[in-house]
Amino acid sequence: MARSAGSTTRKSPLTVLLAALTALVTLLGLLLALAPTPAQAQAHEVAAEPPATRATGIHISNGRLLEGNGNDFVMRGVNHAHTWYPNQTQSLRDVKALGANSVRVVLADGHRWTKNSDDDVAAVVAQCKANRLICVLEVHDTTGYGEDAAAGTLDQAADYWIGLKSVLAGQENYVIINIGNEPWGNTDPAGWTAPTIAAVQKLRAAGFEHTIMVDAPNWGQDWQGVMRANARAVYDADTTGNLIFSIHMYSVFDTAAEITDYLNAFVTAELPILIGEFGGPADQWGDPDEDTMMATAEQLDLGYLAWSWSGNTDPILDLSIGFDPTQLSSWGQRIFNGANGIAQTSREATIYAGTGTDTQAPTTPGTPAASGTTATSTTLTWTAATDNVGVAGYDVVRVSSGGTETTAAASTTSTVTVTGLTAATAYTFAVYARDAAGNRSPRSATVNVTTSQGGGTPGVSCSVAYRVVGDWPGGFQGDITLRNTGTTALTNWTLGFSFANGQTISNMWGGTPTQTGAAVSVVPASYTATIPAAGSVTVGFIGVKGAVNAAPTAFTVNGTACATS
Repeated sequence: MARSAGSTTRKSPLTVLLAALTALVTLLGLLLALAPTPAQAQAHEVAAEPPATRATGIHISNGRLLEGNGNDFVMRGVNHAHTWYPNQTQSLRDVKALGANSVRVVLADGHRWTKNSDDDVAAVVAQCKANRLICVLEVHDTTGYGEDAAAGTLDQAADYWIGLKSVLAGQENYVIINIGNEPWGNTDPAGWTAPTIAAVQKLRAAGFEHTIMVDAPNWGQDWQGVMRANARAVYDADTTGNLIFSIHMYSVFDTAAEITDYLNAFVTAELPILIGEFGGPADQWGDPDEDTMMATAEQLDLGYLAWSWSGNTDPILDLSIGFDPTQLSSWGQRIFNGANGIAQTSREATIYAGTGTDTQAPTTPGTPAASGTTATSTTLTWTAATDNVGVAGYDVVRVSSGGTETTAAASTTSTVTVTGLTAATAYTFAVYARDAAGNRSPRSATVNVTTSQGGGTPGVSCSVAYRVVGDWPGGFQGDITLRNTGTTALTNWTLGFSFANGQTISNMWGGTPTQTGAAVSVVPASYTATIPAAGSVTVGFIGVKGAVNAAPTAFTVNGTACATS
């Protein structure tokens, strides 16, 4: 009914009450009609919850890489160039036998190199699982995009992975997808961020639940800090949270400060990271500080994957010579058997031990027997231990008269040569066995060994380069490169020199120092004990200094004066 503005219509109280009741009943009916069923209400509550990580396999939690069962997993492994050497399939078995718990496998999406087929990738995954390795699969065609005209894009790499979904689905416990190797060069590296986010989101939209690994720009070394500055934005763009960053460390990372600063920045921010590639031997661009890389990775419980097993254009980076696991290079010895190396620190993924955690330690190894003892080395052999799952390796310790133990060597077999000993000196050694879960056996009985008089290699010809890498009030870091300028290998060397200003060495890697006053004597670690003709080794150290820190001016090896450079 129309009414003019300002007019009113008076209603009786009964009419008002009836109208109100009618309205109330109508309102209740409407609410009941709109109310969800119990199932709908439950679905609504679930949908209203914030998205959560679905731990279908290897995943990330609080900045840590975990297995599907929640156990922490720290990668200790190597890179293997499968796409260029597809017939070297025994390499996965070989690196596992040397103690690796993971391997990063080079694949190609067909943009630059011959595409690895579905069947080939399925076979690689099967071999990783058969050898109880966690498998990181990467597309190499993206290397140096923006600077290398032959490189492919991350988007193309993502399409390749999507084409492999039927092969990779269900393998989340065993496989990590590294979208593209070093996917940006040095040209405008800031352009790395958006394509990286897009590639991650493309894989998630396609239904991939695997942990995804992303490499840094600047050919993987991030020397301009683009990945470091944008890591949070990239990580947050992955709705699952299952993303890990990979830094490649070569000559850009040649000081301890650079390495520790970079890795600690990610750990402090609770952003997951590992060293996805690294080298140690010096090259035309510099000398990477692999000792600090490995020591810091061990300290922070971060993974590392050394480059690379074999077949490099520059063989200086081959861990094994000619894909032969019995012919490790000095670089290979460093990675597998050196301080903080794979033999000492690798623990097998618990997925391979079943659903429970292995808590049973290996049996006690046999008493070691010494043979081939020289002035600076001895070979120890013992009866192998046994284990319910399998013995992963052995730790040889030197036992002092007071009972203190010092790690002397590590081995994946029941024999090892301990080097870097002092002539005419008595030693006591014992052995522990350990399994992949980190359980350690009781200590074996001990063996006493006395090294012979003299020692060293006759006819020494050498040169030494000493440098201060960095210093700070009261301390400094230095390294010493010893080069064999002779025509035969130099073995079991002893380096001598003297400080001029009261400096002392507090820590050393690559060798073991003994200091009496100003005089310093250095014997090699196992991985630096042999220097091939025209080859070199480097030992690094942390020192204590006063106001003046002059470099030593004279060096000897086995008593013979060396040239300085």
